[in-house]
Amino acid sequence: MQSILFVSHCILNTAAKVVLYNQAEIDAEEQLRRRFVGRALETGVQLIQLPCPEFTLYGARRWGHVSDQFDNPFFRDHCRRILEPVLQQMEEYLACGERFEVLGVVGVDGSPSCGVDYTCTADWYGSFEGRQGLDETLASCQLVRRPGVFMRVLTEMLAERGWQDRVAVRSLFAPEPDKCLGLLPAD
Repeated sequence: MQSILFVSHCILNTAAKVVLYNQAEIDAEEQLRRRFVGRALETGVQLIQLPCPEFTLYGARRWGHVSDQFDNPFFRDHCRRILEPVLQQMEEYLACGERFEVLGVVGVDGSPSCGVDYTCTADWYGSFEGRQGLDETLASCQLVRRPGVFMRVLTEMLAERGWQDRVAVRSLFAPEPDKCLGLLPAD
């Protein structure tokens, strides 16, 4: 039986991520990402890459955003559109349970889109040019305990199909490495 995990796009392609500047956080996430992907490959887990809703909507030159900016009907609809073919693949794997085991989905905590347990939030909008209190506005970003928009839409779509108990949704998060590593078979 082949084991399958669906993973956030940037777990396999970090080039799609927004440019980050906190080197300690980058290093911690990268270390866990390599450990997770390496162990998945060593244990024979097949990885299916989810599309990145931010990259497919805004491209590589986008600014960093917070989940509040993406939590609108247009972005949620975009998420549904790009997730539909993925869920069709998942449906086929689930229907062939004698050959495949879907271990779950792995997001990336802290992401405004792919956070599972944590996302970033702030009251960001408008132009940066000439904005009063820009430093305070940017510093208002907080990590909060709730899913990012893409993962929330994904869990809604899983529930609509009755798969919420069949497909685990976990995250890659450096401070809590067992969340993603726990989905993988033991060495």
